[in-house]
Amino acid sequence: MKEPDVNLQLALEHGLTEEEYGWICKRLGRIPTFTELGIFSVMWSEHCSYKNSIALLKTLPRSGGRLLIGAGEENAGLVDIGDGLAIAFKIESHNHPSAVEPYQGAATGVGGILRDIFTMGARPIASLNSLRFGTLDDARTRYLFEGVVKGIGDYGNCFGVPTVAGEVYFDECYKGNPLINAMAIGIVDTKFVVSATAKGENNPVMIVGSSTGRDGIHGATFASEEISEKSEAKRPSVQVGDPFTEKLLLEATLEIIKEGLVIGIQDMGAAGISCSTSEMSAKGESGMIIDLNKVPLREKGMSAYEIMLSESQERMLVIAKKGKEERVKEIFSKWDLNCEIIGTVTNNPKLIINYEGGKKAEIDPQELVLGGNAPVYNRETSEPKYLVESKNFNPNELPEPDCIKDVFEKIISSPNIASKRWVYEQYDSMVRTNTVVGPGSDAAVIYIKETNKALAAKTDCNGRYVYLNPKEGTKIAVAESARNVVCSGGIPLAITNCLNFGNPYKPEMYWTFKKAIEGMGEACRFFNTPVTGGNVSFYNESPDTAVYPTPVIGMVGLIEKLENITTAEFKNEGDLIYLLGADYEEIGGSEYLKVIHNLVKGEPPKIDLQTEKDLHTLILQLIDYELINSAHDISDGGIMTTLAECCIINQEKLIGAKVKVHVNTREDLSFFSESQSRVIVSINPDNKEKFEEIASRSFTPFQFMGETGGDRLIINDQYEFGLNHLSDLYYNSISNIMSHPIGG
Repeated sequence: MKEPDVNLQLALEHGLTEEEYGWICKRLGRIPTFTELGIFSVMWSEHCSYKNSIALLKTLPRSGGRLLIGAGEENAGLVDIGDGLAIAFKIESHNHPSAVEPYQGAATGVGGILRDIFTMGARPIASLNSLRFGTLDDARTRYLFEGVVKGIGDYGNCFGVPTVAGEVYFDECYKGNPLINAMAIGIVDTKFVVSATAKGENNPVMIVGSSTGRDGIHGATFASEEISEKSEAKRPSVQVGDPFTEKLLLEATLEIIKEGLVIGIQDMGAAGISCSTSEMSAKGESGMIIDLNKVPLREKGMSAYEIMLSESQERMLVIAKKGKEERVKEIFSKWDLNCEIIGTVTNNPKLIINYEGGKKAEIDPQELVLGGNAPVYNRETSEPKYLVESKNFNPNELPEPDCIKDVFEKIISSPNIASKRWVYEQYDSMVRTNTVVGPGSDAAVIYIKETNKALAAKTDCNGRYVYLNPKEGTKIAVAESARNVVCSGGIPLAITNCLNFGNPYKPEMYWTFKKAIEGMGEACRFFNTPVTGGNVSFYNESPDTAVYPTPVIGMVGLIEKLENITTAEFKNEGDLIYLLGADYEEIGGSEYLKVIHNLVKGEPPKIDLQTEKDLHTLILQLIDYELINSAHDISDGGIMTTLAECCIINQEKLIGAKVKVHVNTREDLSFFSESQSRVIVSINPDNKEKFEEIASRSFTPFQFMGETGGDRLIINDQYEFGLNHLSDLYYNSISNIMSHPIGG
């Protein structure tokens, strides 16, 4: 097949700018070959190069605490949990693929993030996700929702990793561009951590796993442009996953690592062979000579361009130790997987690609990669005009509701608040028997076998808050994910992030992104939770609108004693209920404002990081002294929602409560306020004196609210809700919607 002539027009069609094409020609000293143009186009795409974000990402804290490997250093971040063990974890997006092919888009997102974990030498022990869709009264949204959930469930269930936690939000702004963020956690003996590096002259370069086909070509470029009507034509850019092959790949990979047969390993995700060869070479300050004739193909007539850019799944690049090749092949053969030597490492810093008797590419790998000589931009910023109007919102001008009870029932049954049981019951949350606390609680808890420790993990972000105040909204996302970990008994260790934003070339969007990074950095430094890495996903826009800026935080914490594991539900009749923290009647960006008044306005709740940290310190102290039976943070939906959840989260043992909720000015503003740094706890009456003594010495305000007991939630002797009724509203809302035909 004759390759097309390379010129500026072809470069523009590949997503490069005129300036970037000029740089390529200058650095090569010639016009690039067609294969080289393809390699540059994917490696300099936003998805791979982070060219519009890396300058800001470098301002985030990337050291401190228990961090062993930080952002950008390896396939995933790594934190020390003692006893010679470490936790590898990372989150990434698969938004654009899922928008056009929801099942495979979501499934391969899970597969890709799992490979990032086990290429570190870590065995995956848990999967989480963070999902955003349009509203459920839209047929296309339901199609995407069903497909994504099934894709995540099928891949994780078949692979054998429990899906233990996540979040799902619905809003009109995500209608044309859903957000599908997948997170994975693995555990590794620090003796067996592997780097994604290529070094050592003449060490063999091996491709392992599945054969290479035409699926996923230009997937990285596709992820670096806005969703449009033409996106349906990009279905070939969506990869096809095979979880059974990935399971075999996991076992074979961990085996060659344990036997000490390898120098480095990298997943072939975005940009396929182009990415893994260039990034590993650049990291090792080496080069490679690659013969594409040796790559196992599943389709005839593939060109060098197609082989280099294919994103076929379940493949990895392995740099083996010289002399160990046959043993590596033997292990992969045992697991019935391809394993072929396709080249060698060189000390000459050039990536040389040969195919069918000719040289198809010769590039210095440093020219291609993030942290090397790939383009870096600082874009123009401008504060969004809508914020001026939004900040002038006065909640006291809202009409007071006629019936608080009706309002609350609408809120607790709204899809954003109601239980996501319809989703997580499609996931196996108990496989591998590590799961102590699964979906539906403040954070997931995963037991570390053969220790007295556990992990707490959570994903969190309120996109409405970030939309209304990017810096404060992102600080809240970090604070709330940490608060959820703390309420489970864990000490927050570190975060990974998935930054979902619109087009960075639009000044208002880039201003929002910049402010979000500032907020994240400030909060992470304060909580000593460094950033281990993650993913930037720009261009989350459809022809109609951009999504809310949604910087999802994945937080991991360590529970140092299993007896410190704490859950949200009330445990016993007659326990005392306390509120930790203070309310300021803040409803900007709240679920109440959206569900009842159809408004997204105002300032989000204020977040004082010292106040938040003081709360964490108090809760962990109370847990360590075994003084509290439950802890549940107040967030979306306000204090009434939190109290109801405490009563009904344990469906096998509903426990009611009779409480007094202090009202500052108006019932609706107090009941549905989403003021931060607040937690509901319950305690044994025998612990009352000790609890109040410790709480009094803290900097956190607290107040007695009432007692548990009975089969009803009674608030202020005025509002009474049967627990079976609340449970029906909360647990069956989404399944009722999904089973009801649109327009029926």
